[in-house]
Amino acid sequence: MIVLDTHTLIWWVSNREKLSKAAHKAIELELKNEDGQILVSSITVWEISLLIEKGRITLTMDLDEWLRTVSDIKNLHFIPIDNEVAMKSVRLPGDFHPDPADRMITTLARHYSAPLVTSDAKIQNYK
Repeated sequence: MIVLDTHTLIWWVSNREKLSKAAHKAIELELKNEDGQILVSSITVWEISLLIEKGRITLTMDLDEWLRTVSDIKNLHFIPIDNEVAMKSVRLPGDFHPDPADRMITTLARHYSAPLVTSDAKIQNYK
């Protein structure tokens, strides 16, 4: 089981050359494993929607179609934000930056004790 950060999902689906070899390998292992699970927080959908709205990213299709396509990927599961993850995202121990999406995604990974696949140095350096 792994959790994907927002940019990791976008790069994996739409721009694989930006994906690191380690990230690609982690994803491929989950795809090959019959019981593999690739978790994506629903906050990622919110974050992608904002990025499109602000003109910071462009997808090759409209967001609704893109999400349907991504939802059909074997072993990939969008995980709704539940009360526990929402609450714990504001109680992360130590020093963590205030970005709400990163907090929710990091908390989801901690909740499932799953590796978080990200290139975000702030998240990677968080203990």
